[in-house]
Amino acid sequence: MLDRILSLSDIENDSIFLWGPRQTGKSTLLRQLFPKVLYYDLLKSDVYSQYRLSPSQFREECLMLEDNSLVIIDEVQKIPALLDEVHWLMTNKGLRFILCGSSARKLRRTGANLLGGRAIRKVLHPLVSAEIPNFDLDKAVNNGMLPRHYLMDNPQKRLQAYIGDYLQQEIIAEALVRNLDSFTRFLEVAALSDSEMVNYTKVASDCGVSSKTVKEYFTILKETLIGMFVPAYTKVMKRKVQLSPKFYYFDVGITNYLLHRKKLERGTAEYGHAFEHLIVQELAAYIDYAESDKKLSFWHTLNNAYEVDAVLGDAEVAVEIKSSEKVVSSHLKGLKAFKEENPECRLIVVALEERPRLFNGVEVWPAKAFLEHLWAGKVF
Repeated sequence: MLDRILSLSDIENDSIFLWGPRQTGKSTLLRQLFPKVLYYDLLKSDVYSQYRLSPSQFREECLMLEDNSLVIIDEVQKIPALLDEVHWLMTNKGLRFILCGSSARKLRRTGANLLGGRAIRKVLHPLVSAEIPNFDLDKAVNNGMLPRHYLMDNPQKRLQAYIGDYLQQEIIAEALVRNLDSFTRFLEVAALSDSEMVNYTKVASDCGVSSKTVKEYFTILKETLIGMFVPAYTKVMKRKVQLSPKFYYFDVGITNYLLHRKKLERGTAEYGHAFEHLIVQELAAYIDYAESDKKLSFWHTLNNAYEVDAVLGDAEVAVEIKSSEKVVSSHLKGLKAFKEENPECRLIVVALEERPRLFNGVEVWPAKAFLEHLWAGKVF
């Protein structure tokens, strides 16, 4: 059993919406932390049918609990009407709830009661390096960090099932898109945009749909937590910068599968792309779990001369990600240019070197050491 970093200690005083893509481990975490709590699993067909037909029965059962008791509803988005009962029970009975699901998009679409700010929002990410004893970097780059995938030697069949059953069919089932073929094509084209600045017009051309449709598809990925946008760092000083965001799937294993990347080897361009994705994925999870007000962004000049893969906070830390076993001066070009405009910025290169070193005023960190440093709260 892996110990997850996400804290749910707020449940002592508040209710919680716990979101996260399927198979990130939400149900496992809840059963591990709260083994004796009243638990409604709406994935079970009999449970779903019972409360869909009679949401009031849920309230009647909860009225038998002691005040301030905790109740968990898993896959709450499947029966939006239960949220009215939850609201009433919170107000009149003082019960606390953990309301778990893959995303709030369906609830918002149906106009469901989102409790008016009475529940704290939490997101469970895929595994992060600090949660895995004897973390294997190459395995993470290849398999991704969904628990069921990382822990397997060959997760290809499970990735195929995950994308077929979840990324496509569930989104169709919720009536988020009407044309499965165009959306399936979009998933693959979006993978080509992974870690790149989004060009809606190009993606639309490649998919054979309109730019408006492509923007809607990207919004679906974002709101269902399947994808994330990393914004450009736009504080303009000497150099004009690109404003388009970068796109990443929520887990590098998903991108690998969609791009047919298998058995990635160090020294290849494919490994380098996946390596960058993994480090950005960890940075995003750290910021979220630390409940930090710092933002993750990237920096790219308009003339394409300089780029920095990750900027943390208000230019407090700039991180370049290189899947190289030897960092050389040319790798520092973007960081040095960024430093000219942000002289107080800490400069870091995350690479595949064996030991940390200081090189021309830039900290060079082996990837695993950097991640240990990050999760110890020593990067920013």
